[in-house]
Amino acid sequence: MGEPCILAIDQGTSSSRCVLFEADCRVVGSAQREFAQHYPASGWVEHDPEEIWSSVQSTLSDAVKLADDRSIAAIGITNQRETTLVWDRKTGACIHRAIVWQDRRTAETCESMRQDGHEALVTERTGLRLDPYFSATKIAWILDHVDGARARAEAGELAFGTVDTFLIWRLTGGAVHASDVSNASRTALFNIHTADWDDDLLALFNVPRSLMPDVRDCADDFGQATIDGKTVPIAGVAGDQQAALIGQAGLAPGVTKSTYGTGCFVLANTGSEARPSSNQLLTTIASRLDGQMAYGLEGSVFVAGSAIQWLRDEMKLIERAPDTEAIAEATGVVEDVYVVPAFAGLGAPYWDPHARGAVLGLSRGSGRDQVVTATLQAIAYQTCDLMNAMRDDGVEPSVIRVDGGMVANNWFLQFLSDVLDLPVERPVNVESTVLGAAFLAAYRVGLISSLDAVTKAWQLDRRFEPGMPANQRDALLSGWADAVGRVRASE
Repeated sequence: MGEPCILAIDQGTSSSRCVLFEADCRVVGSAQREFAQHYPASGWVEHDPEEIWSSVQSTLSDAVKLADDRSIAAIGITNQRETTLVWDRKTGACIHRAIVWQDRRTAETCESMRQDGHEALVTERTGLRLDPYFSATKIAWILDHVDGARARAEAGELAFGTVDTFLIWRLTGGAVHASDVSNASRTALFNIHTADWDDDLLALFNVPRSLMPDVRDCADDFGQATIDGKTVPIAGVAGDQQAALIGQAGLAPGVTKSTYGTGCFVLANTGSEARPSSNQLLTTIASRLDGQMAYGLEGSVFVAGSAIQWLRDEMKLIERAPDTEAIAEATGVVEDVYVVPAFAGLGAPYWDPHARGAVLGLSRGSGRDQVVTATLQAIAYQTCDLMNAMRDDGVEPSVIRVDGGMVANNWFLQFLSDVLDLPVERPVNVESTVLGAAFLAAYRVGLISSLDAVTKAWQLDRRFEPGMPANQRDALLSGWADAVGRVRASE
């Protein structure tokens, strides 16, 4: 056999990818498949688990063909977080569609629990909030709405998992029911201080412990997958945002990254300290490697790249996502039109599940170009909200590293730098999420001896410096704050 390589699975919200990396994590090739989004009711978002599995299988098969005579040393997995699946332990079949992280169906349940005074316990133990974003209320909803599910769960017949756990189960033929600490920390059931499922929280959300997977380090033994008749160890697992931080060489305290995929997620490494937020951000686990925990402070925006998809698919204002760059270049900064893309409510720092989207400030002269450009600007404004909250929590980055599909847009990154009043760095490899999963797997099986290799491998493509006058920036952000106030349901 030839040189060893790593297969990294990136199971996202709208597609699944598999990327083949050489031992030093240079890309050999990749395969990608989109799958359907299901919206059975207002605010509900679901995926068909079998479509997820089929998309992963097909991309794995395509990527393996790219290996030629290389041996596959390990598999890494990164995934959309919080998305919730429950399946039959005997058959492996899910008892309901996957309830996606964007889904808001349990908003009333969360509000009721908040009014009953339970949020303080949830936040203290998990670093999270009582919000339908997280897995706990999604699990309870499935158990309460699928006939016989709760009794079967109590009898130990069912298993819960986020997408990583579901894929591990399927890839190992049901031999391994496990997750990693980063994904577990997003369920609202995992105590980030004791690093275990919390019995008080399981009781609060009425979720049987028998459903829960084993929780392991991010670089660990997750069992053996069978691919093309050969067994390959699954050796690295991390939720997508934590994997992106690793791929951005964010292994030291203070490194901050912002990922622009379906949503936008800003995550800062705070080291061994689980730093609580006073500004509606989330304290989460960034990674655990060789038993050493690293925490993070995170802000989550539910709609970023999906707003560009909305412009393309629902509004028909653009044919392709890259068209937004040329439109914005020709239009320039829009100062009177604001798009608030609260299609799934507002995430941090507002946490308003009932807010809905709006286009504000239209005049007779407003047209497609203004709406398209204002949508790009909205994504930057939302990032600014998160960064301001981080500053107020004592995290003061000197630069922000960006990744994800949207960062190919130079106009967007320059505007982002301008409104943040911070340098923005784009790496040569903007696919930091899947790269992080590959690094974890390579580290576990010894293809790299130290995660210092991640820092050495990171390369700068372009740095964007702020240049907008302060008075213009202040006026734009004031207009944004007014627009957000107009769509909030809880104001």
